[in-house]
Amino acid sequence: MLKNLPNLILTIILLTNLNCGQTKTPAETDPAYVAAIQKWQQKRTSSLTRKNGWLCLAGLLWLEEGENRFGSHATNSVRFPEGQAPNFIGTFMLEKGEVRVTIDPGIKVLCEEKPVQKMLLKTDLSDEKTILSLGTLSWYIIKRGDRFGVRLRDSEHANLRNFKDIDAFEIDPAWRIKAKFEPYVPVKKIPIPNVLGSITDERCPGALVFEVDGNMHRLDVLADTDEDDFFMIFADKTSGYETYGAGRFLYVEKPGEDGTTFIDFNKAYNPPCAFTEFATCPLPPSQNRLPVNIMAGEKKYAGGSH
Repeated sequence: MLKNLPNLILTIILLTNLNCGQTKTPAETDPAYVAAIQKWQQKRTSSLTRKNGWLCLAGLLWLEEGENRFGSHATNSVRFPEGQAPNFIGTFMLEKGEVRVTIDPGIKVLCEEKPVQKMLLKTDLSDEKTILSLGTLSWYIIKRGDRFGVRLRDSEHANLRNFKDIDAFEIDPAWRIKAKFEPYVPVKKIPIPNVLGSITDERCPGALVFEVDGNMHRLDVLADTDEDDFFMIFADKTSGYETYGAGRFLYVEKPGEDGTTFIDFNKAYNPPCAFTEFATCPLPPSQNRLPVNIMAGEKKYAGGSH
């Protein structure tokens, strides 16, 4: 019976069957939508290239309990870049979960434009972390689990000068997908691994359920009660190929009264670890590894080494 069909109709049927294997059919382009995503992309680039962005990370230096001498000299336990810092700057004292700093005489380290001699340092877990500076270098204390480290930045880092634009998939409104929020009652705590090899339990209020090519998928979301958006860490079949191997990040507006929202994969972006070895990025939980190609959002960073 099929051979009796006109050749044109037969060709259309064959082409349709071939296209069934595609991950997604491009939607009609809305210029206003494309312009909005492009504006978001420009803002994203600006956040990376600012003087305190991820591209200017120059070190992640872990502290030991007790005295930690720091500076550029090889005898320091915490070494700053040679040629950019004095041989000896001072001492970090880690004791009973607190870090204090003492600056050596004659070294002009600043905090909020004022010279520092001795002070208690608030970590990045505080709303007002203590930032110290010396020349183009600045640093503060981070806390990851039971570990304390010095996050060092250089406002004139080579990564800033050598920055290349982030490649991305073509903007496609078809990847703005309606999703149903399924809350967890009670709210869950789910384990989130990170690149340091440790795991933290994060608050997960529920999952977003959505459809791609007729198949249903779900992604667990993270959010504190006072946050406006959900945060998602996910991987998919493009991870390690077209996109960064350790997955991508995405913010999603919390659902309305009808329990629905939209996941816009055009806004999926690379974690800081795609740009620097000195970040401590969280990784996707196992349930957030999608068995589908998400051909939207940022691709691998061409200037990255990992």
